[in-house]
Amino acid sequence: MSTHLDPAHGPERAGPVVWTGIIGGTCLLLLVVQKLLWLALPFIFGAVLYYILLGPMQRMVRSGFGRNAAALWVCTLFFALTALALTAAMAWSDGPEEDSWEATISLYLDGGVAFVRNSMGLLEAKFPLLAEMRLTSTVNRAFTDYTSDFAQNHLGDIVVGIVTWVPSLFLAPFLSFFLLRDGVRFKKFLARAVPNAYFEPALYLLHEVDQTARRYFEGLLKLTVLDTIVLALGLWIIGVSSPLLLGLISAVLAWVPFVGSIAGCALVVIVASTDAPGNPLMAYGAIGVFVLVRLLDDFIFMPATLGRSLHIHPLVTVLMIFVGGMLAGVVGLMLVLPLLGVVMVIGETLGVLVTHPRLRARHRYANSLRTRQASMDLDIARERRGAPTPNAKLKTKP
Repeated sequence: MSTHLDPAHGPERAGPVVWTGIIGGTCLLLLVVQKLLWLALPFIFGAVLYYILLGPMQRMVRSGFGRNAAALWVCTLFFALTALALTAAMAWSDGPEEDSWEATISLYLDGGVAFVRNSMGLLEAKFPLLAEMRLTSTVNRAFTDYTSDFAQNHLGDIVVGIVTWVPSLFLAPFLSFFLLRDGVRFKKFLARAVPNAYFEPALYLLHEVDQTARRYFEGLLKLTVLDTIVLALGLWIIGVSSPLLLGLISAVLAWVPFVGSIAGCALVVIVASTDAPGNPLMAYGAIGVFVLVRLLDDFIFMPATLGRSLHIHPLVTVLMIFVGGMLAGVVGLMLVLPLLGVVMVIGETLGVLVTHPRLRARHRYANSLRTRQASMDLDIARERRGAPTPNAKLKTKP
């Protein structure tokens, strides 16, 4: 008697009641995760590393390595290569023919400030009302006040924020290592708590949750590649330097919606204004390219990659992105799709389990067997002690 749930028929059985529970559960989880952001971000980065390293580790296991040894070797090699790459990049950037980091940062910051001031001047020339309001003088005064008191008013908060977040981000490699090494044990631990009648559906549920998370992060990588290519192409057309590097950095920053997009746009504009300080049209063109890529990302690329990877309708994907942003801000924008995918799998599977007559009958029958076995064990124990049993009394009645 097979009780295997066919994945192809799971979404068709989910009705409006199940989907109401799915959306409500997703919204509740968003509010909870917002309070646990210090753990949510390391878990996301750790999951990304886990799914990147899972393929090489499985190949090592199939070649004869133990799971613990394979996880240790894969993580050690990956982090060692990453450290070597970062060291080589820092050594190359500190070479004698290159400008120092301080000079480079100062150059680009000056270019960004010059772009803002030039933009204010153009706005004053275009709109006399802004000239009467002395917009440029107000902006210059704000820049001066912010930079003059920056160390006293903001440096302490920045240092405290860095000290708070760095230890939590170090959790990411530990999470990825233990997910690789003990992921199967954790699944077995969860499966042992499931009644025997629901064991096969529970295995299917665990498998689908894992596959949903895997599809999400694979879709995230596809989205990053698409954003990098399109943004780099647009920046190359308008003549911005290092378009591929800027496109990659902006695409990775876009993993954190809204805030990451603003940071990526500011970075692109600063580089464009520094490359052509006398041609503000290049910076404006960079803004236009970035806005166009963001629109394509939100309404075409994201539904086509993340939404399709999670088997979610594009309309639901877009609506839930807005709902996540309204409920939990930046955290909701970033986590609404993976949470929706996982809750969708759990909700659809539980909906099938609750309404499955054969599984419910098996569970009731298993409970009755356990009750009868417990009664028989009690009767045997009483007979050994010489005490009369209820069944024996019934048998001796005339």
